[in-house]
Amino acid sequence: MTLSMTWDDVLHWRCRRQLLHRPAEADDPVTVVRALAGVQAQVASCAEQAVAARQRVPQPHSVRAALQDKLLVKTWAQRGTLHLLEARQAPAFLALLAAARTWEKAPWQKTFVTVAQLEKIAEAAYEVLDGAVLTREELAAAVVERAKDDSLREHLASGWGAVLKPLAWRGVLVYGPNSEGDNRVTFTRPDTYLLGWAGLPGPEAAARVAIPAYLGAYGPASAAAFDQWLIRGASKKAALRGWFDGLVSDGVLAQVDVEGERLYARAEDLESLADVEPFDEVRLLPPFDQFVLGPGTADTRMVPKERRAQVSRAAGWISGVVACRGRVAGVWDADGTTLFEEQGRVPAKQLAAERARLAAI
Repeated sequence: MTLSMTWDDVLHWRCRRQLLHRPAEADDPVTVVRALAGVQAQVASCAEQAVAARQRVPQPHSVRAALQDKLLVKTWAQRGTLHLLEARQAPAFLALLAAARTWEKAPWQKTFVTVAQLEKIAEAAYEVLDGAVLTREELAAAVVERAKDDSLREHLASGWGAVLKPLAWRGVLVYGPNSEGDNRVTFTRPDTYLLGWAGLPGPEAAARVAIPAYLGAYGPASAAAFDQWLIRGASKKAALRGWFDGLVSDGVLAQVDVEGERLYARAEDLESLADVEPFDEVRLLPPFDQFVLGPGTADTRMVPKERRAQVSRAAGWISGVVACRGRVAGVWDADGTTLFEEQGRVPAKQLAAERARLAAI
């Protein structure tokens, strides 16, 4: 029989799956990043705060230590944004991003470089990053010299990294340690930098890792929700359906009914989904937190439609949020907190405790 659930139960369940109850294992930043299927790191301090928000005692330098130990890796991943990924999980996410081949679309080539030029960049980058760690400027200069195409220089030097993202998705490069002295961004090759890097799997094998990883934190959810989270809905629809159908056939996934919607969950989670433990604690989460990004700001069960502009702001900024009972119950910044009354009462004592904790971080 199909498990039936309410959205309240789903949202409470997700809170614990995202480690908002601050269990002992969340003291390890690698555990947090793995549980969240990656942490957006476009703003490095926000990524550190996202991990600290789930730790019993915040450890400000634990993320940096995990990067230095190469247990975490920083690279362009979900939705083309910088993420912290567990090094062992990273190849699966990158392989599915690469499978969409968004750089072959005509508008992308018109705006940036042609497919032929991108292939030149990829070949040159692969050669010059062999066992090397280069700054953005050094990489640009070396690629231009090898590719013998000076028109590439401006694209390679751009801080947005548009032409480097496809290289990241294809496993050609990742972020290296910041350069000593001036703290500039560096790049290197994952196969010569990360321990145990086995290369990118094929799309079907990658889906068997990435889809359950997503549903373990943000399920039950639809295939479309996964695709929006991964690459803004750009996956090939037939392939997407095939990945989910295959995982259901193999017993890895199951369908559940959430207030009339047929959604996917991991089969191993059905027992805990059938007996959800309420989560009523308040959490102050930083900008760009996965609590919001996992389901997306368009999910009106999380964010009231009339409040979306306060959460998803101009220039792609995602506000820090007040999380209560699995929903976005308000936003906060350095100037104070705005609560969304329609989401229910936020316990004042808990909110004050979270403010004090945040100030300490």
